[in-house]
Amino acid sequence: MIHFSKLVRQAQGLAKPLLKRAATVELDWDVRQKSRFETTTSQGQIVGVFLPRGTVIRGGDVLVGEDGSLLQVLAAPQAVLRITFDAHHGTAFDLTRAAYHLGNRHVPIELQADHLKIEPDHVLADMLCAMHLQVAAVDEAFEPESGAYGDHGGAHTHSQGHGHGHGHGHHEHDHGHVHGPHCNHDH
Repeated sequence: MIHFSKLVRQAQGLAKPLLKRAATVELDWDVRQKSRFETTTSQGQIVGVFLPRGTVIRGGDVLVGEDGSLLQVLAAPQAVLRITFDAHHGTAFDLTRAAYHLGNRHVPIELQADHLKIEPDHVLADMLCAMHLQVAAVDEAFEPESGAYGDHGGAHTHSQGHGHGHGHGHHEHDHGHVHGPHCNHDH
């Protein structure tokens, strides 16, 4: 089993032809927070990942194996709640307010200009619905913000153009709105 113990953030400095030949691995957010795990690559090879404790792997990062091989990490689609504001009942400021309340609860949250994403939580879904936000259960890649002290080895910022609407088999299954008893939207 090949061990991967080096991480190159967003493939910085790696030649494109090398990356084209590299195997890929799709990992969800829970796995990408672990520093030690086994996984199977797109080429069917079982590999071990051994990174410094506290390392968070992001979609687009590249792992380097002890044999020099490269393994490109893709953020796997997973169940998330996609939060948007209802243009009929609110404004984009409602998303800012929601991000503030979610942040106070120390919930991992992905911040985008027109939506937020969190892991499924019916209590939070009810709270967001009560704030007149639209909450939809979808399967999408999840890249929450790094905390003030998280992501050792370089912060990942969303302004670098590593957007989250990029392909990688971006399975978007809309499971409809998740509404609690307080949601009285006119849908």
